Amino acid sequence: MSVREDLKILLVKENLTLVELADIVSKKADKKITANNLSHKLNRKSLKYDELKELVEAIGYEIKFEKKKEDR
Repeated sequence: MSVREDLKILLVKENLTLVELADIVSKKADKKITANNLSHKLNRKSLKYDELKELVEAIGYEIKFEKKKEDR
């Protein structure tokens, strides 16, 4: 699954649009973030890790890494 798909799943779970997410992040970060800019970054696969972290934290999520279970 891509970052774009994962983010869209979170937005559906939270009943939010990309426009609403951009507004939330803009207010929390005190900088202008547009839905158009986010959409372009997601489509180009150029969203940075710290940007993704900021987006998901704004809606109450965190990014976690888990070690895969090994097949023996």
